[in-house]
Amino acid sequence: AVCILKRYEAYHKGKRTNHVFPVPPNQVANRYLKKVAKEAGVEKNITFHMARHTFATTITLSHGIPIETVSKMLGHTSIKTTQIYAKILDTKVMDDMAALKELYTRKESQKTPDNKAVNG
Repeated sequence: AVCILKRYEAYHKGKRTNHVFPVPPNQVANRYLKKVAKEAGVEKNITFHMARHTFATTITLSHGIPIETVSKMLGHTSIKTTQIYAKILDTKVMDDMAALKELYTRKESQKTPDNKAVNG
């Protein structure tokens, strides 16, 4: 680890930065992503923004991670920015509500004649 850190000392000479490693510009990151996608046989146009968007929606918010935590992870200064991602999850909410309705419908149909729900 020390060798790796020393390698990047020269990169930081004379620069003010909080980064340990070089951070490529967005265009460079997108170029790398395109190469990776091509090698993986992915035919979609993959971008860094798309990766952040997928992380925010599919990986975190849809798995119940609090929006405040996601906002912090994405580096948003305002939670309103993160709420844009949350709006996309409205379909997820509808799916979850349908599943909940199905669960209660099943429980209702399993009630015994003395009107008690069957556990299980």
